Amino acid sequence: MPLSVPAVNTATRRVLAFAAGGVLLWLIIAVQLFINVDPLSVHRTDAVIMLGGAASERLPVARQVQAEFHIPVLVISHTDTFGNREADEACNSAAFPNAAVICFRPPDLDTRGEARAISRLIEANGWKSVTVVTSSYHVTRAGRLIGQCTTAEVQMVASHPGLDLGQWIRRFVIETGGLIDASLRPECANHGS
Repeated sequence: MPLSVPAVNTATRRVLAFAAGGVLLWLIIAVQLFINVDPLSVHRTDAVIMLGGAASERLPVARQVQAEFHIPVLVISHTDTFGNREADEACNSAAFPNAAVICFRPPDLDTRGEARAISRLIEANGWKSVTVVTSSYHVTRAGRLIGQCTTAEVQMVASHPGLDLGQWIRRFVIETGGLIDASLRPECANHGS
C-alpha cells in the first residue's frame, strides 16, 4: 500500500528534525571540546612546550605561562612553515646550547609527529610534567595524542584564536575527524599509556 502525501511529509519532517537535532548536539559538543577548554588551574611543570603553527597566537601564551609559573624550559616546535614564523625566528635567533630554550623539529609536520618528538624530549630530559600550549580548538586532540606517548603529566593550556563563524565550523569538522582518528588509531600504541 503506497504512502499518502501527508504520511510522506510527516516522515520527511521527522527525518529533518532528527538531522537538525543531531547537528545541534554536535555543535554543542564541539564548543565544549574545541572552545571551552581552559583548565581550572595551571601549575608549574618542568617545561612549557609550544606546538607548531599559529605561532603569533601560541608563542606569547607559552612565554606568559613560562614567566608566570617560573618554568625553567621553553620548548618550541620548529617547522619552517608560514604559520610558525615567529616561533621559527625565535629558534633561529637563539644561542645554543641554551638550557632555557629547546627547539625541536618533529619527524612529521603534524600533531602525531610532535607527540612522538615530545615523548622523546620528556624521556631524554627526565621531565615528570609538561605544559603544552596550542590553540583552543587543538587542545583536546593534541592532549590525547601526547598523552598516548608519555606517562609524564601533560597539562594543556589554550591560546585563543580570533576565528569567524565559518572558520570555527571548519575547525570543528577538522578536529572532530582528528579526534575520532586519534581514538581509533592511538599514537605510540605500544607505549602502554
